[in-house]
Amino acid sequence: MTRVGLVLVSHSARLADGLAELAAQMAPDVAIIPAGGSDGELGTDFDLVSDALSRAQSGAGVVLLYDLGSAKLVADIAVEMLGDPTSAAVVDAPLVEGAIAAAAAAQSGADLDAVLSAAASALSAGADGPTASGNRVEIELTNDVGLHARPAGLLVRALADLDAEVTVEYQGRTADARSVLGLLGLGAPGGARVSVTADGPDASEALGRVEDLAARRFAS
Repeated sequence: MTRVGLVLVSHSARLADGLAELAAQMAPDVAIIPAGGSDGELGTDFDLVSDALSRAQSGAGVVLLYDLGSAKLVADIAVEMLGDPTSAAVVDAPLVEGAIAAAAAAQSGADLDAVLSAAASALSAGADGPTASGNRVEIELTNDVGLHARPAGLLVRALADLDAEVTVEYQGRTADARSVLGLLGLGAPGGARVSVTADGPDASEALGRVEDLAARRFAS
């Protein structure tokens, strides 16, 4: 499967590199290329962004995220210079949250438009969403860190191909189980017990996969 790639354009190489490392925890099969800094200093570099754009392209398109205004300008020019500018797009989204949401969407096989939408709506994808009605199980988060970045990403990926609406509830807060940011927003630590509710044709399979992840201590 070819997946949408990501380019992270930042004035800081450390910021871009660190965010790429974090997003890769949610999306190990997605090309996430950092393009930060300029000649070892703070700034943006057109050639660096263009090279990252080429490296991230696998045929499904590329989404570029940026930190500040001049980074957007460089990203826009890099896209315009492509032979096919429709094969990539710059999205107006918070860099960190947008990158995490876009990475999770790309890992699930979403197309370019869907990955763009996931990034753009990142801040609205937090906890306290509606609770699914249907089958329900209670599980213990048997891993040490609970629903932190990597376990949350594993949960999202486990449910990606199922036709089911799944929500996770912890201490009165709920989150869409397909939203990495929503799951992180629950703040559920290791050892916590969470309720998982699923509705739809694949509800039973969804709950089974969640229980299996917990039994394996969220190991991939």
